[in-house]
Amino acid sequence: MVIEILKPGKAMSACQRLAGLVTRHTDDKGNGIYKTAISQLEFMRETVVSTAMCGVSEPVLGIVVQGKKEALLGEEVYQYGAAQFLVVSVDLPINGVVVEATPEKPYLGFKLSLNPAQLCDILAQIQPCTAKKENSVRGLFVSDADASLIDCAIRLTRLLDTPQDIPFLAPMMISEIYYRLLTGEQSEAVRQIATSGSNMQRIAGVIKLIKADFTKSLRMEGLAEQANMSPASFHRHFKEVTSMSPLQYQKQLRLVEARRLMLAENTDATNAAYHVGYESPSQFSREYSRMFGAPPIKDIERLRIA
Repeated sequence: MVIEILKPGKAMSACQRLAGLVTRHTDDKGNGIYKTAISQLEFMRETVVSTAMCGVSEPVLGIVVQGKKEALLGEEVYQYGAAQFLVVSVDLPINGVVVEATPEKPYLGFKLSLNPAQLCDILAQIQPCTAKKENSVRGLFVSDADASLIDCAIRLTRLLDTPQDIPFLAPMMISEIYYRLLTGEQSEAVRQIATSGSNMQRIAGVIKLIKADFTKSLRMEGLAEQANMSPASFHRHFKEVTSMSPLQYQKQLRLVEARRLMLAENTDATNAAYHVGYESPSQFSREYSRMFGAPPIKDIERLRIA
């Protein structure tokens, strides 16, 4: 299933101004993801269409400043371009790929990590506690960025030119970005990140447990108890938030880590398989090929050439 949001027109001029700022801070650094003097803020720059790379994304706001990108979650494909943004609200294994970029007009991205506790503090100020029936929502969504959100991103980026102002002003500007997300068209999804005891928060807590030791076999009853849900309700809410079952989620974590071990630490496929919890190298190879489109050795060779 492909989920595509149409490119808006109203925020494009603001996005072009932001593109000029991000270009200035990344132009001489080549391709990659770059940290900034603002701890929660990173920029991304790519001059060529990239190979899909899977990693576990923590809660984040990502604005496409220039170019186009795809995010793959399970069997869902989210496409978004300039003046659009993606929010990830729980830790999710996501394949990210730049699909539109050239040396003359590189892909540019604005990435701000989200702090659920800070979101919770802001939500408490703008919305009194009320009892409300809650439906689980996907832990990833794509939406149009309005001019006010991009203006916040511009002002935050401009602070990099006056580093002495960052400690005082950056927290206020980040709070304003959080406020825009909490009151925007995707407010329901963002509010679940910040609502204590929400289904999303309970699933997020279980995800942290699975991530902490993904090599062990899962006990569904124990995970459901941790989420304070029945096993059937837990399974349903987990899939609504992540698009996959707990076992599928664990499998993706294992395969992502195995890929990292082979690519970054030159571990061979058999040892990588055992390290992440597989007992059968042949099963590992089959599931790896299914997820990444090639057997381990060929996939790693392809990534190193790219």
